[in-house]
Amino acid sequence: METPSLLLLTFVPTSLLLLFFSSSSSSLASSSLLGVAPQDEEYFAGAVIACRDGSKLFARDRLNDGFCDCPDGTDEPGTSACPEGKFYCKNIGDVPRYLFSSFVNDRICDCCDGSDEYNSGINCPDTCIKGQKISKTWNHNHESREANLNAADGFPSKSRLDLEDLIMKLRGLKIAVIIQLCLAMCTIALCLFHRRTRSWRRRYLSKSYYT
Repeated sequence: METPSLLLLTFVPTSLLLLFFSSSSSSLASSSLLGVAPQDEEYFAGAVIACRDGSKLFARDRLNDGFCDCPDGTDEPGTSACPEGKFYCKNIGDVPRYLFSSFVNDRICDCCDGSDEYNSGINCPDTCIKGQKISKTWNHNHESREANLNAADGFPSKSRLDLEDLIMKLRGLKIAVIIQLCLAMCTIALCLFHRRTRSWRRRYLSKSYYT
């Protein structure tokens, strides 16, 4: 008669332990995917993940570990470790958006769901409102930040265009310098040829005079 009770006593702690570890692993997985957009979650599902710029590989346990491994910030979407990183605000009930990684845990609520301040010690209320606009102050602050983010995204392309324009100008200048050098060398060669021709004529005339 004691056997069922013993089995029950052993089964209950085991079940609790399994439930604890499964919840811990699921919370760990969700925390490691902090700042990742839903469409990108599959990209981070493997045990080994590649940096999006192709520079290197990193293990999944180094995702959001607070150390920047990828130059483009692929491994730190949920922390401020990488300057080039981007944090994804899910903003359920409102419009999702990306933030600079420097905005994460900076003690300023940037995401309307408050997800960017998960470890800063401040409490960000969920101000995401479906089908409505948030307060004008919040909108003004975040529109200016979003404008800076978009400007930063467009900066590399503008710099690239300026660099290409500079390269084209340098090439044109180089061609002009080469043409001028060629003209100068031709002019010098013609002058030397003309001098030699005159000298040869004088010698010829002097010889014919004495003969």
